Amino acid sequence: MDDVELRRQLERMHAECFGWAMACCGRDSDDAEEILQTVYLKVLDGHAHYDGRSSFRTWMFGVIRRTAASQRRTSWLRGLLLDRDGESVRPEAPSPPDANVESDSRSQTLRNALAQLAARQQQVLQLVFYHDLTVDEAAAVMGTSVGSARTHYARGKARLATLLGDAGDL
Repeated sequence: MDDVELRRQLERMHAECFGWAMACCGRDSDDAEEILQTVYLKVLDGHAHYDGRSSFRTWMFGVIRRTAASQRRTSWLRGLLLDRDGESVRPEAPSPPDANVESDSRSQTLRNALAQLAARQQQVLQLVFYHDLTVDEAAAVMGTSVGSARTHYARGKARLATLLGDAGDL
């Protein structure tokens, strides 16, 4: 893929990529913007190279997920090192989602239920339902086997149904 086409793809997918970055960053828009900027630099500088083994979207979501995980590890380690030096600085917890977005009670109920799921279950359900990926594509994004993704998907849906119970049609 040439540079012009790469930039066109990134522009076309920006909203989807930002949505996935938000999911990977605990709905913290500042962190999501930082992660996305880092990802775009990696992609445009050639440090992350699309090889065509999956769809561009699947590959891009994987780069976002891995970059967010790396950023969390770095922040956590930095917090530990600062603690050892006698400072009581810890990485900040993700801030809550924007109040305007949460105004719809049905959306809030669903968000609360999703938050109670295991991380892998949350990821696969978000990728499948919010980003219209298949379970196979979600597995590639998550860096796990298809069988594992299918298990997380099935267990996540079952647990979500239990948690939502009488919440009605969402």
